[in-house]
Amino acid sequence: MTTVNAVAVRQAVAADIDALAVVFDQYRRFQGQAGNLAAARGFLAERFDHGESIAFIATAQGAAVGFAQLYPSYSSVSLSRVFILNDLFVLEAARGRRVASQLLSAVESYAWSLGASRVTLNVARTNVSAQQVYTARGWKQDDQFFMYHRFPASE
Repeated sequence: MTTVNAVAVRQAVAADIDALAVVFDQYRRFQGQAGNLAAARGFLAERFDHGESIAFIATAQGAAVGFAQLYPSYSSVSLSRVFILNDLFVLEAARGRRVASQLLSAVESYAWSLGASRVTLNVARTNVSAQQVYTARGWKQDDQFFMYHRFPASE
């Protein structure tokens, strides 16, 4: 567990799902989705129940103020484990307290402890403050590959 400025960061356990769901729902709203606490909780519970993600929770004074969620994967080219940092969010009231940096530190420590060759994330081009946090922690912007997506056809 890491504690700085009265913020603690640790790997989340199933008992944290209710607290995580509240922050996760706020994150989804930040990303332009409609709020739905029950769906957020259900999604997180499924990930926990099936061992499909690793979540970290940041708390201050007993309340969740941020989270990060990793998805495990592998690189065929490097023949190694990699992780996708799919979600990282800090409640607005807790920003400026190095919460995101602490979450990143926990994510990195976890990944490196399992021999991962990298952790990958995507960030909105307009989210300059997040980009500054990543850069300050030594993350590098990819200059070799473009990211493409394919979505199902609209009905």
